[in-house]
Amino acid sequence: MDISTKIANLKIRNPLILASGILGTTGAILKRIAMAGAGAVTTKSVSKNPRVGFPNPTVVKLEYGLINAIGLSNPGIHEFKNEIRVAKEGGVPVIVSVFGEEVKEFSEVAYQAEEAGADAIELNLSCPHGPNIQYGQDPKLTYEVVNAVKSTVKIPVFAKLTPEVTDIVKIGLSAEKAGADAITAINTLKAIIIDIKIAKPILSNIYGGLSGKAIKPVAIRCVYQLYEALSIPIIGVGGVTSYEDAIEFIMAGASAVQIGSAIAFKGIEIFKEIEQGIMNFMKNEGYKSVKDMIGLAHKR
Repeated sequence: MDISTKIANLKIRNPLILASGILGTTGAILKRIAMAGAGAVTTKSVSKNPRVGFPNPTVVKLEYGLINAIGLSNPGIHEFKNEIRVAKEGGVPVIVSVFGEEVKEFSEVAYQAEEAGADAIELNLSCPHGPNIQYGQDPKLTYEVVNAVKSTVKIPVFAKLTPEVTDIVKIGLSAEKAGADAITAINTLKAIIIDIKIAKPILSNIYGGLSGKAIKPVAIRCVYQLYEALSIPIIGVGGVTSYEDAIEFIMAGASAVQIGSAIAFKGIEIFKEIEQGIMNFMKNEGYKSVKDMIGLAHKR
């Protein structure tokens, strides 16, 4: 059995990637997750200059996922470059998530990340509690960012999209036309939770991003639609907590899947657990490679 997969020119030993925003804050943690079995790792989103983010409380743990409004806090790309270098010691592709308040900033951060050794760039066009969601909701702005970054770096560029649009396929096609090497779908959904005893929203920012099992059917729908319209690979993300979830994404059209919120519930051991589950499933069902399962739900 061949459990490896390919995204652009990146060969990944298994289809499981650490999602951005979960434990991607330091090179040491990213290296540890690589050693725990991830096929690739994605950093926390990084901007040109340091960003403080929002005050606590910033995360609420629910039975069906997480709502977070951390506010894209990060030390800035110049401080983060050493973390990228350390993460590379894990021996798997390092995908650096970048964002900016203007198109030029996306390009500047991507260039610095490539210089530090990033294997690919993931463009965070769609954080629901950051300054950049508009880039992922407007086809023209999506095109401008992707095109600018592709003109700046030589490594693969992935566009991370939001489901909070009228037509995610239109956004995906715009990213593909601009030169994106892959699409990551989906980002978190804008959400709110209220403490009824004090009659106030719990998060300091009021609104946060919902992730975890609650959004999986939405994510599967988006991947399914994008696969039917696009020719570039798709990385599925949103609620993967088991090998069945991962395979569902793959059969919907994903070439790889990202794991994020599930780590808060199951720990980093989840990568080995899901990898073994996929291998057992492939053996029992007669699949020889992950490639054999990609998009299989469309062949009807």
